[in-house]
Amino acid sequence: MTLKVVLFDFNGVIINDELLHEKLIEKVLLEENLVLQPGEYRKFCLGRSDKAGLENIMIQRGRYVKAEYLHQLIKRKNLDYQQQLESMEKLPIYLDTVDFISQLSQTNLKMALVTGAVRSEVELVLNKANLADYFKVIITGDDVKASKPEPDGYLLAVDVLNQQYIDINLKPSECLVIEDTFPGIEAAKLAGMPVVAVANTYPFHMLQRLANWCVDYLSDLELDRVQKVYQEVV
Repeated sequence: MTLKVVLFDFNGVIINDELLHEKLIEKVLLEENLVLQPGEYRKFCLGRSDKAGLENIMIQRGRYVKAEYLHQLIKRKNLDYQQQLESMEKLPIYLDTVDFISQLSQTNLKMALVTGAVRSEVELVLNKANLADYFKVIITGDDVKASKPEPDGYLLAVDVLNQQYIDINLKPSECLVIEDTFPGIEAAKLAGMPVVAVANTYPFHMLQRLANWCVDYLSDLELDRVQKVYQEVV
């Protein structure tokens, strides 16, 4: 077996923006006369799409929200997010991730991005951080019905990569996923993909037992050793 593709999560892996998302979700809920309780964002939203997170909280509070109204809430939050980022002189990008992406670009490995985030948010960050050229395939929360921890996004990425690179003949087991949350790790595992957990959001010891590899920083990941593991698997 050969490692062919590295699939990156977005929030918490490429950009350090989880606190911003939490504040914006809190704002949306306040406008709905709901107060975000301590720990709720981490429990219901972290690693999931905005739709899944907000829907989970609403259900927890006994609120029924129609799909169209939920879409409007997400759109409002999305606009706030873009305005916040546009006002930043420098985005909170993980520099070790940027270095790792640069390292991968010097190899024959393909790269793709799989996230529950809204496409407009992702494209804004990638363009502003000069990272857009590295990702020819981007799967966002707009592209799948089910959020992580369901594997839909990762499985769709395999299909799209096979369409874009005709000769790659990619299988899920030939991908390596970079994740930072429990739902993301579970989604990759359900898709049949080995995972590197980076301890940006949760402590190392909490991720280590769930992922194939765990690092404090992506700069710690020894890619050559990872590739050898793939070659040893028949």
